[in-house]
Amino acid sequence: MAVSARRGLPLTSEEIYAAALRLIDTAGVDALSMRKLAADLDVNPMSLYHHVESKTGLLRGVCRLVDSRLQLPPDDGSPWQDQLRALAHAYRSIAQSHPSLWLHVNSHPGVIDQKGELWTVYNRILVAAGVPFDELAHTRKALVAFVIGLISSETIGFLQALGEEEGETDADATFEVAVDLIIASLEARHSRT
Repeated sequence: MAVSARRGLPLTSEEIYAAALRLIDTAGVDALSMRKLAADLDVNPMSLYHHVESKTGLLRGVCRLVDSRLQLPPDDGSPWQDQLRALAHAYRSIAQSHPSLWLHVNSHPGVIDQKGELWTVYNRILVAAGVPFDELAHTRKALVAFVIGLISSETIGFLQALGEEEGETDADATFEVAVDLIIASLEARHSRT
């Protein structure tokens, strides 16, 4: 671990990712640089490279940090519909808590670790919903694209602009309708008898 003469304490990966997330939340992903991060941490910029190889690696670590904080539904025997609803809300919470990171990640999919716990839980729920193994990847991708589109529209204000014309601006209600539609479509297509 690199030790900064100014700090006197070893720098940790967790500290780097947390500081990067703070900077992203404040100024956006495009404003993040290794120099700004190093200044925030009071270290030499080269010290960061002992922990992360590049800005892309830094963003992957930030995404892992955010994923580790998600309240994912446990495999507790509750109905898959309830678990899917909880997962959808957990996923949406990323966009609400970290909109700049969320928009960046969804326009740069190479940053996403699709082997993380979020995706493991998602696959488990789809299997519980009756999605056959040979349709799992396609179903997962279709639902992710639908939810990303909805949340992106919400994040950039598109849904609010649409709702204003109709006198309805409640994004939460729109999100619940979307989750209900996903659940109903899975029930209709893959119901187990």
